[in-house]
Amino acid sequence: MPATPEPRAPALVVLNARSGAGGGGERAQQLRELFAAAHLPAEVLLAESGEELVAGTQRALAAGTRLVVAAGGDGTQSAVASCLAGTDAVQGVLPMGTLNHFAKDLGIPLKLDDAVRTLAEGRVLQVDVGEVNGRVFINNSSLGLYPQIVRERELQQMRLGKSKWRALASAALHATEGRPALAVRVAIGAQQGARRTPFVFVGNNRYTMEGFRIGNRDSLQRGELALYVGRRQGRLGMVWLALRALAGRLQQDRDFEMVTGTGFVVDTHDARIRVATDGEVTMMDTPLHYRVRPAALRVMVPAS
Repeated sequence: MPATPEPRAPALVVLNARSGAGGGGERAQQLRELFAAAHLPAEVLLAESGEELVAGTQRALAAGTRLVVAAGGDGTQSAVASCLAGTDAVQGVLPMGTLNHFAKDLGIPLKLDDAVRTLAEGRVLQVDVGEVNGRVFINNSSLGLYPQIVRERELQQMRLGKSKWRALASAALHATEGRPALAVRVAIGAQQGARRTPFVFVGNNRYTMEGFRIGNRDSLQRGELALYVGRRQGRLGMVWLALRALAGRLQQDRDFEMVTGTGFVVDTHDARIRVATDGEVTMMDTPLHYRVRPAALRVMVPAS
């Protein structure tokens, strides 16, 4: 029989009003109807910000809710996971963002009514999460060129109203202007190595290579992190490298080195540095301490 969270208390559905698939009152009402049709008692919380999303999740945990459903993209999934990791609560996933990497890697249906049905008929799977300086991530974390491009793209979209892809191309050019490669020192246990690199990328478990393309992860249960270090290139090469990284089309032999482990320490000459975690960019103190937390998050996935 499929496993379901106990006790059978009402679920909290945290809906990101700004998700890629759209939010708002109509979307919230649609979710209420889908949960009612699946005979799942649920309260829908429409969150207008990340702070509201986290606060609502924490209140639900304190009140004894044991199924918290994240309705949104990877940023929403990551925010809810940061609250649930290490608890006995279960995370439900409704993929309503643009890319939905976490849902895809777990085999969760992208069609909304099928994803709701998974919550009623699925099973609980314990998966790993990554952590950097205490901040949880479910997909990946990076520093160097990628966080700079993400930040610049957001500014381009807000200030100039550019489309997503025009903003991305413009951000890649702007972020690399006059910017040398990042000098980092990476420690893996007793081994250390220095590099000058456009970026450092750390995945929660390794990303599979599909015809020289970085694709999905075949498992989130290996208890490991995968660290990718980009090879040093000139400015135009760095722009092209960043765009290929964002599109998931890096070539391992040409573009980066990769190593796996349960933890890494990444240091730079800067006391503070921008770090991206699941697409959200924050300033962090260095050195950066990465570690995997095996089986820390309980997620509802399809029974099959």
